[in-house]
Amino acid sequence: MVSFEEIKASNALIDDVTSPSVAVFVGGTSGVGKFTIKALVATGVRVRIYLVGRKGSKEPINAFTQELSTINPKAELIWTEGEVSLLAETKRICEFIKSRESHVNLLFLTAGYAPFGTRKETAEGLEIAGSLEYYSRMLFTLHLLPLLQDAEAPKVISVSAGGKEATTIDLDDIDLKRPGNFGGFKAQVQYATMNTTTLEKLADENPTVTFIHSFPGWVNTGNMRRGPDPNSITAWLLRLALEPLISPFCFSSEESGQRYLFQCTSSAFGGRGVSWKGEPGTNSLGKQADGLFLVNDKCECTLSAKVMPILREKAQGKIWDHTQEVLAPYL
Repeated sequence: MVSFEEIKASNALIDDVTSPSVAVFVGGTSGVGKFTIKALVATGVRVRIYLVGRKGSKEPINAFTQELSTINPKAELIWTEGEVSLLAETKRICEFIKSRESHVNLLFLTAGYAPFGTRKETAEGLEIAGSLEYYSRMLFTLHLLPLLQDAEAPKVISVSAGGKEATTIDLDDIDLKRPGNFGGFKAQVQYATMNTTTLEKLADENPTVTFIHSFPGWVNTGNMRRGPDPNSITAWLLRLALEPLISPFCFSSEESGQRYLFQCTSSAFGGRGVSWKGEPGTNSLGKQADGLFLVNDKCECTLSAKVMPILREKAQGKIWDHTQEVLAPYL
């Protein structure tokens, strides 16, 4: 485990050279994304942050923006409104960012919620959690890759369940559309595994960009209270059962933010960023080199060594072909 003291010591070294000068946070209106933004701004660096969120988040974000400007007047927070469960909206937001920026150093993806309850689809025909946790994230990544490639120490971080992949992924019904095939835990594993296989492919093809798929551990983000049906009996029972159990083990908002700031800036992952004297991270191919890093809640790299070779052989190509088919109209 990378200790919290080691993480804070690393983060104390962040300056205008080693921090991202332009960052895009998708889903940063609450939870891990919001905690990380606050930690980044509190370093005092000069940074421009595009904060992407839904319309209903605007008023709370106004207060958050005022708080951040007091903490660090050099930080610029640009509220970017959009419903990113819709791929057409995701494309519009990407085009807006590309029209304003020549580079992006950090793409931080956290939009999503626990998909417990009945299956519900967007107007574009995708299951909502799947669109947020996979398709929209990949569309943001593909659109912004040229800007990331032109940046110093660029990183893409997808916060979901890195290291929790499974070979049981359903390749015959990737979007879990068949009657009775959708379920909360199955969907979470499906989307997490899809994230990892596609991010690994993108990492192989873009060696100048560091990719991280991470698992945040227990953090009180309010994630279980979001979604299209947060008041369903299933969602209510799960909150009642799980929230009291996980609360004693949760990272505080401060520690979560600092741990993700470390992932955003440390050269422990891919060798670019704040100098790191500890053990270098090992990528998903088992190498201390560029690539995709599967990072657990202790900020350690996991290889998923029993799972990844099977997924590369049997799943990665099918998932990529399916993803290209879904995203093609929005690229």
